[in-house]
Amino acid sequence: MITYDVNTRCFILGGKTYDYFAYVDAAGILQQLYYGKKIERGDIAFLIREHGSRAEPNPADPNREMTSGNTPSEIGSFGRGDYRQATVIARRSDGAAMSAFRYVSHKIVRGATKPDGLPGVRVADETLIVTVKDECSGLTIDLYYIVADDSDVLTRYLVVRNDGDDAVTLERAYSFCLDLPDTGEFYTTRFAGDWASERTPVTTPVADGTIRIESTRGYSSHQMNPFLMLRTADCTETSGECYCFALLYSGSFALAAERGSNRRVRVQGGVNDYGFLWKLAPGEEFTAPEVAMCYSAAGAGQATREYHDFFRDRVINPAFAKKPRPIVLNNWEATYFDVTEEKLFAIIDEAASLGADTFVLDDGWFGRRNADNCSLGDWYVNSEKFPAGLKGIIDKCKSAGLKFGLWLEPEMVSEDSDLYRSHPDFAIAKRGVEPCRSRNQLVLDLTKSEVVDYLFGVISRLLTRNDISYIKWDKNRDMTEFYSDGLPFDRQGEFQHRYTLGFYDLADRLTSAFPNVLIEGCAGGGGRFDGGALYYFPQIWTSDCTDCYDRARIQYGTSFCYPLSSASCHVSACPNHQTGRVTPLRTRGAIASLGATGYELDPGALASDEKERIKQQIRDYRKIEDLVLMGDFYRLIDPFACERFAVSIVSKDKTRAYVVGECFRAEPCGHDRIIKLRGLCDDYEYFIEELGLTASGKALTSAGLTVPRLIDCDCWIWHLRKVSNA
Repeated sequence: MITYDVNTRCFILGGKTYDYFAYVDAAGILQQLYYGKKIERGDIAFLIREHGSRAEPNPADPNREMTSGNTPSEIGSFGRGDYRQATVIARRSDGAAMSAFRYVSHKIVRGATKPDGLPGVRVADETLIVTVKDECSGLTIDLYYIVADDSDVLTRYLVVRNDGDDAVTLERAYSFCLDLPDTGEFYTTRFAGDWASERTPVTTPVADGTIRIESTRGYSSHQMNPFLMLRTADCTETSGECYCFALLYSGSFALAAERGSNRRVRVQGGVNDYGFLWKLAPGEEFTAPEVAMCYSAAGAGQATREYHDFFRDRVINPAFAKKPRPIVLNNWEATYFDVTEEKLFAIIDEAASLGADTFVLDDGWFGRRNADNCSLGDWYVNSEKFPAGLKGIIDKCKSAGLKFGLWLEPEMVSEDSDLYRSHPDFAIAKRGVEPCRSRNQLVLDLTKSEVVDYLFGVISRLLTRNDISYIKWDKNRDMTEFYSDGLPFDRQGEFQHRYTLGFYDLADRLTSAFPNVLIEGCAGGGGRFDGGALYYFPQIWTSDCTDCYDRARIQYGTSFCYPLSSASCHVSACPNHQTGRVTPLRTRGAIASLGATGYELDPGALASDEKERIKQQIRDYRKIEDLVLMGDFYRLIDPFACERFAVSIVSKDKTRAYVVGECFRAEPCGHDRIIKLRGLCDDYEYFIEELGLTASGKALTSAGLTVPRLIDCDCWIWHLRKVSNA
C-alpha cells in the first residue's frame, strides 16, 4: 500500500511486514525517514531528526543543524555539501557537475511500471513516482517505488531526463539510494567466486569508508554476483535484521555500502560507473535498472523465502515459473565435439529408457566445429556429422518419446568462421588494434541493431524450421575492448550498458516470438546468474562445476537470493570432469534434486545397477518437483562452517517436507550431531519415511533429529508427510 500524508508531506509505503517512510522537508529535499518492521502510522513526526555540525556546509539554510552531509537522502547530491557518494553525477557542457535535487511533484498509479528496454517486475499493486529536479543542471529525475501488498520486496529504479537546453553527460546514474541510521554495527555479505566456484558468501564488517562490490567484465560475472546483504551483528538464519539488494541487471554493475563520519550507512548501486559516460541531449532520458530491496526482521532465511516468492510470482515468465521443467540429458560430457548421428542415437535411446523427457544436443553440431577454435557464428548443421540435418536427430527423439533441445552461443564469433569472414565489423574490436582473445573467440557487438537483427533472424530460422522446445544459451568469455565503431566518439562510454540493452532486446524478441521454447541461460556456467537474466530465462546453468562436493556450496550461496527452480543442476559423470573427484551417484542425484535437475553423462557407459538408480532418481524427483518449484526453502547446516551440508524444502501448506544432507568428510570417531528442522507446523504429526518415525512438528523443530554418520560425500534424504494433527 502507498499513501501520502499532506500534512507531514510524508510518503508511506508498506508491504507484508515492512514499512518505508520518506518525506519532503522544508527545503524540498526528499528524505528517507524509516525502513524496517511495520510500526504504527499515527504521528510520525518524531522520526524527523536534525543533527549534524554547523561546521558542515548547507546550501539550503546555513542556520539549520541538519547539514547536507547528514541528511538521509533518497537521492545523493554532488558538490553541494554532501561528501558521501552521489547517486547521480551529471557534467554540463561548461564542466560544472554540482547537483541538489528538490521535490517537484508525485503521483501514485495502479500496478507495476517496468523500465523501458530493461527487465522488471511483471506484477505489483501500486507504483509511487516522485519527481525531483536540479536547477543547476536542468536534470529531472523520476524516482519509482513499486509495492506489492503481499510481499516484503520493494522494487526501485529511476529515470534521468535532461530538461535543459544543453547536452549533459552522466558520469554516474545509480538506481537507488538508501541512508540507514546508526543503530549499531552492520556487516555486509556478498557472493564472490570465480569460474566453477561461484557465489561464495563473504561477510565483513562495515567500517568507516566504503565496501564496494562490482563487475567490470561487461556482464554480471562469476567473480561477484549483483546481490548484497546488509546484516546486523546478531543476524542469523532465523533472527536479526537484514537489508538485501538484488539488481535486476545483467551488465557491469556496482553495489556499495558506505559508512560516513556520522555512522549512517548509505547503500547505492546500479550500472557500474567504471568507464561509464552517457550523453543526454536536451529531451533525452536514461533509465536505470531495477533493484529489488527486501527487509527482514526474522533473519536471512526469511529474506531468502521472500526473494524466492518474488522471482517466481513477479519476475520469471509465468508460462514457466511454476510448471514442471524438463528433465534433460545433455550429451556434452558424453561426446564433447566428437558427435555423430550413430553416437547420439544410442544416447537418445538410453536417455528415454532412463526416464528423461528432453535430449539436448550441445556444442559441435554446426559449421566445421570439431574443436573450440572455429565456427562460432555459423549456425548451420554440419552435414558430415548429420547427413539428415537436425531433422534426423529430432525424428529420433520423437520416436523415443523425447523432446529436443539445442545448445547455442549467440553472442560470440570465431575468427575462423564464415560469419567473421563476411562481417568482421560484427565483432567488438578497435580496427588496427590486436584484439584480446579468450577461448578462441570474440564477442559480437550487440550495441549494433544490425547484429541483433542478424542473430534474431538466424535463431528464428532454427526455431521455425525445427521442432525445438529447449535452448541452452551459452556465453563463454568476458568482454574486453569496450569500444564500438558504430558509436560516435562522445558515446563510447555508453558501450557496456548499450551491449546489455542489446542482449535484452534479442532475448525479449525471441521469447516473445517463441513463447513455448524454454531458454536456459548460461555464461561459462553461472557467470550471468542474476535477476535480469531470469526475466527472460526461467532457469540458468548454475556452474560448470558439477562435482557434488563443490556444488553443495555453490547452490547454497545461490539460494540466498534465487529460487531453486531457477538453478539448473545436473548429475554428471564420475570421476568428475572438473575436479576428478569420485562421489556416490546417490549424492550426485540428491544435490541435483535441489534445482531444475538433469543429467550430463554418457548413459551407455553406466553399469546396469547405476541405470536402475537413475531411473529411481527421476521417479523420486517427480514426486518432490512441486516442492522445488514452489516450496519454502530452509538452510539448516552451513557447508562453509563445517564439513556437512543440509537444507530442506517445506510445502506452503506445511504438510510435506524434503530434507537433503551431505557429509563432506567423515570423522573416525564422530559424535552425534543434532539437526533441528524448520518451517514445520507445531500442531502436525509428521511421518519420516526413511526413518520409520512419527513425530510432531514441534518436536522436530525444537528437539531435532540425529544427523546420520556417513562416509565421505555420502548423503541422507528424508521425506516428511503430515499424518495427523498433534
